[in-house]
Amino acid sequence: MPRQSYTAAEAARRLGISLDTLRRWDRDGRIRTERDDRNRRLVPATEVERLRAEAHAHGISARNRFVGTVTEVKTDGVMAQVELVVTEPARVVALVTRDAVEELGLRPGVGVTALVKSTSVMVER
Repeated sequence: MPRQSYTAAEAARRLGISLDTLRRWDRDGRIRTERDDRNRRLVPATEVERLRAEAHAHGISARNRFVGTVTEVKTDGVMAQVELVVTEPARVVALVTRDAVEELGLRPGVGVTALVKSTSVMVER
């Protein structure tokens, strides 16, 4: 079952921002949060995905965008295999050039977006 929400710290990590920034965004209304029974901030997964998609929208025409986090990078010669988790529990595996991995700075834990067009999967950061 897909994850419904993240703690404030988890959401901040997935968005690549500090916890203080997330709190400020909450106060400013830039991000919608909820509170648990102990009054701790919870961020709906839909909010995290919305903000990550906004941050990665570079005008590329692609209907299918999967925002996720790199879980593994395997390089062999000039090619690399990049695995990412997207909207749990799904995952996308892309074969890209080693140069692309280095240029994008891909490593486990880095947030990325998979752009799926026809039979091709591109990775952007």
